[in-house]
Formats: sequence, C-alpha cells, structure tokens
Amino acid sequence: MTSAAALRLAVVHTGGTIASRPSPDGTGVTPQAAPTVPGLAGVSVVDHQPFRLPSPHVTPGHMLALSHLITRLAPGHDGVVVTHGTDTLEETAFLLHLTLGVEASVVLTGSMRHAEEPSWDGPGNLLDAAHVALHPASRGRGPLAVFGGDIFDARTVTKVHTTAVDAFGGYPGPIGRVDREGEAAHVRFFARPEARPTYAPAALTARVEILYAYAGWTGEGYAEAEARADGLVIAALGTGNLPAELLPLVAGTAATGKPVVIATRTHAGPVIPVYGYPGGGATLVSAGAIPASFLNAHKARLLLMVLLSLGKGGAEIRRVFGEGAF
Repeated sequence: MTSAAALRLAVVHTGGTIASRPSPDGTGVTPQAAPTVPGLAGVSVVDHQPFRLPSPHVTPGHMLALSHLITRLAPGHDGVVVTHGTDTLEETAFLLHLTLGVEASVVLTGSMRHAEEPSWDGPGNLLDAAHVALHPASRGRGPLAVFGGDIFDARTVTKVHTTAVDAFGGYPGPIGRVDREGEAAHVRFFARPEARPTYAPAALTARVEILYAYAGWTGEGYAEAEARADGLVIAALGTGNLPAELLPLVAGTAATGKPVVIATRTHAGPVIPVYGYPGGGATLVSAGAIPASFLNAHKARLLLMVLLSLGKGGAEIRRVFGEGAF
C-alpha cells in the first residue's frame, strides 16, 4: 500500500457475520457491532452504517441504496470498503458492478466466523480489503471482493462453500492477491477486468423470478411465477437445456413480451444453444428465450431487473446479454 498521511478510507458497514456475536437471549448469532479496521497507521478512516442486516435480509433495494451512498462518498475518499454478510455478498457486488461508475476503488469483504470465535477471520479480511482499496493499482477496476487474501472481480465472484473460511471463488479464479508482511502489504494483480458499461436506475421497480430446473420438471410453479413477474430467469441444465414440457411454456411467455433468460445451474461455464431436441437450448432460443452468457441465475436476475427498471425492451435486453455488456 502506498503510504501517505492524506489517505482517506470510507468503511461502509452493512451487517453480516463480520459484525455478529451470539445474542444475549441465546437465540443465535446476529449482527450487533460493526468491526474496526486494525493496523492502518496514517490513514483517515470514516465509518458509515446505512443498515445492519444479516445478508439474507438484504434486498436489491438495499443494494441500490448502497450504490447511491458509495457514489456520494467516493469523490472524497481514496478507497471504499464495504463489509457485508457472505450469503448475498456476490449479488451486492454484482449490482454495484452494474451501477457504480466511480474511479475510486470499492472493495467488499466479510467473514465466515463471528467475533467471539477463536478463528474469527473478520479483522484479517477487513485489513486486506483496506490495503486493496487504497492501492493505486486497484483504481478503475470496478468493484472487487477480497477474502482470505484473494482478490476477485465482482462480475465473477461466487460463494463456493457454506462454512470454509476460504468460501469464495469464481471462474476463472482470483484476479489478484494481497499478502501482508508485518505492517507492509503486497498487492498484486494478475488480470484486469474488462471495461464495462454502467447503468443508473433511480429504483429497481421490476420484479424478476428465478425458477430452478431439475430432472422430471414439467413446469410446476412456472405459471405462478410468470403471473407475478415482469421477467423470468431459469437456472437450466447444462449449457441451457430444459425438459420438453417447458418449451411451450417458455414460448408462450416470450410471445407476451416478457423476457425469459436461460442461465445454468452448473457451477461454471456459459449457456450455449447447442441442442435441437424439444427443450434443448437451440429450441428455447428459437422460442424467444435469451441466453445468460456466463452469468449465474442470481446475477442474471439482477441484470434483468436493472434493464427492465430502465424500460429496456426485448431487443436491447437480448443485445446486452448477447454482447456481454455487463
């Protein structure tokens, strides 16, 4: 990290395990007190607490409010760190990726252990995130996530384990690494995320539902989700395939003008319309479905929400997903 007395760091706390302890009433672990950044000599740290929530309680509305807050904070700071619960951290990171156009570095982190466990990983992750946020090489890369010393691109980071301390990964892997030696930090990047457009919805007004495909699915729950939603995302099989019974349902939804985005339930890899049997990816695209490229279902949902909230139509939505304009 470049040492300078004038460095300014904003730390935005949102709750999560990193802020959690066992509840006095014995009901379990809950967010209680925001952590402090350890060991940052010569750095002015200003804390902000827009909300204190476990990450399953964080909504897209919270994520957009966080984006607006960071947009206001960024011009007056050299970096911004966001502490967040791990369960939906990747979704918040991606929404920030879609909506933040600031030059200052924005880094998300959290912890897998709470503050009263001897293996609490919160302070180390928070210090690593601060070093990355303040490092000159981090600027202009878009939002990043830091866990266990690894630096991830917000577009591809995902939670890969429910309990392990090194719970985050993502294809093709970390784009950098931060290692500490005493008070010194060595931040190295291996790759630079591609340039991306950003979007500026005033609010996320669109409702998008996710449906999960499985062997033998004949469309249970499809009609109900279609009736509630402005658009659908299906976590499909393999490269974007579904049982034959889903083909007429998808075609019917697409014919109404509601977008149906086909993602994959597989851990990594793109959606490619290869197969021509009923329900195969090629037939779904012919019926009007939109491949999600390499986005998983929950990130595809956020992108579709943003585009629909901005009033984008089917042709533009297809272009954004098709060209990877995210």
